[in-house]
Amino acid sequence: MSTTPTERRPLYPRLWAGVPRELGYLLPLLPIVIVSQVVLAVLFSLGIGLLPIVLGVFVLVGALYTARGAGTFELARLRLAGTPPIRRPSWSSSDDGGFWRRLTRPIIGGHYWLYLLHSVLVVPIVGSLVWSVTIAWLSIALGGTSYWIYSRWIPSERDWNFLDITVGFLFPGSDPSTEQRLADNVFFFIIGVIALVTLPFVTHALTRLQWAIARVMLAAFDSEALQRRVAEVSASRTAAVAAEGTALRRLERDIHDGPQQRLVRLQMDLAAAERQLEGDPDRARELIAEARRQSKDALDELRALSRGFAPPLLLDRGLVAALDSLASRSPLPTTFVDESPAGIDLPDEVQRAAYFVGSEALANAAKHAEASNAEIRVAVRSGEEPASGWLDVIVSDDGRGGASAVEGHGLAGLDERVRGVGGTLEVFSPAGGPTILSAHLPVGIPVAP
Repeated sequence: MSTTPTERRPLYPRLWAGVPRELGYLLPLLPIVIVSQVVLAVLFSLGIGLLPIVLGVFVLVGALYTARGAGTFELARLRLAGTPPIRRPSWSSSDDGGFWRRLTRPIIGGHYWLYLLHSVLVVPIVGSLVWSVTIAWLSIALGGTSYWIYSRWIPSERDWNFLDITVGFLFPGSDPSTEQRLADNVFFFIIGVIALVTLPFVTHALTRLQWAIARVMLAAFDSEALQRRVAEVSASRTAAVAAEGTALRRLERDIHDGPQQRLVRLQMDLAAAERQLEGDPDRARELIAEARRQSKDALDELRALSRGFAPPLLLDRGLVAALDSLASRSPLPTTFVDESPAGIDLPDEVQRAAYFVGSEALANAAKHAEASNAEIRVAVRSGEEPASGWLDVIVSDDGRGGASAVEGHGLAGLDERVRGVGGTLEVFSPAGGPTILSAHLPVGIPVAP
C-alpha cells in the first residue's frame, strides 16, 4: 500500500509539524473546561431541584442538550488538533412520537448522559491535569532556553546556584565553585533544551489521552453502526427490487412498442407477398424487400434492448472500455476521462450500475438538456474503512439544467439502481446549468490512497 508524503516523513519532524495544532487544542483547555463544567453543573442541579414541578423536566433536558453541544465541540476541537476522526452518534430518530416523547428523548438516551458525565466530571479532572502539564512543560522549554537573555536583569543576592546544588547532589564532596549567574544560565538552558526537544512527544501524548477518553465516551456505539448497516442493506434491497421492477416494465413497454410491432408488420408483409407471389411477382419482391428491412430493424432494436441489460463490450472488456465506447457513440460530443487504477477488478453489479449511470445521464443530456458538450469521469478512491473503496462516476454537461430525480422518470430509476448496490446518487442541476450527476458506488475491495 502506498503512503502519503506526510507519512513518508520521519517521526520526529511529523511530531513537530503537529505541535501548533496540538497546542491550539491544549492551551484553551482549562477555560473551556471551567465554563462547560459550571454551566452544566448549574443547569443539571437546577433541573434536578425543580423536578417536583414540570419546569424541572425542561431544565434537565436543556442541560442534556447543552452537554451534547459541549461534547460535539470537543470532538471538533480534537479533529482540528489532527487526531483520527471519531464516529459520532446518530441523534436523529425515526420514531417521532408525541410532544412529551420527543421532549424526554434525551433523558432516556445513553449518549446524552455520557456526554454530561464527560463534561462535568471526567474532563475537568483529566483536563486540568493535562493543561497543567502543558503549561509547565511549555514554560520550562521557553523560559529555560531564554533565561540567559533576561537573567542579567534579575536581582540575586544568594551565594549559591542551581548548578552547584545539582553537582553537589550527584557528586557528594565536590566543590564546583562556579560563578552564580553563568552557572544558572547554563543549567536552565540545558533543562530548557531538554524540555523543548521532548515537547512534541508531550503534546502528542496529552492530546491522544484526551482523544482516547473522547473515543470511549463520545463515540457512537458499535451496535448503532450495525443497526445502521442493517437499515442500509434493507434500503438497498428494497431499491434493488424496485429498480428491477422498473427495468422489467420498461423492457416490456420497449418490446411492445418496438420489435413486437415490427415483427407483426413482418408477418403481414410475408403473408401479402405469399398471396402476390404468382399473380404479381414484382409486388411480391417489393413486399419481401420491405420484410427484410423490417427484420433488420427489429434485430437492431433487440440488440439495443440487450445493451440495456449488459452490453457485450462491458462483459468482455470491462467498464472503462464500455464507457469509452458509450462516449464515442453518443450523439452529443462527449469526453471520457479515466482516473481509475489500471487493472482494478470491479464487481460485475457495480460495473453494470456505473455503465447505466453514464448511459442514462448521456441520454438525458442529449434529449432534454440542450447541451453542446458532455464529460464522463471515472475514478476510484479509498474509503474510511481499511478494506473498502468507492467508484465515482461523474457525468456533466453544459445544458440548461433543471434536472431532478422525479418519481417515474429516468433519474429516479437510476437512483434506485445505484442504491440497490449500496451506493448514492447526487444531482446538481441549477436552472441555467450545468448539470453534474455523481454516482458513488462501493467496490468492496481495498484501494490504495
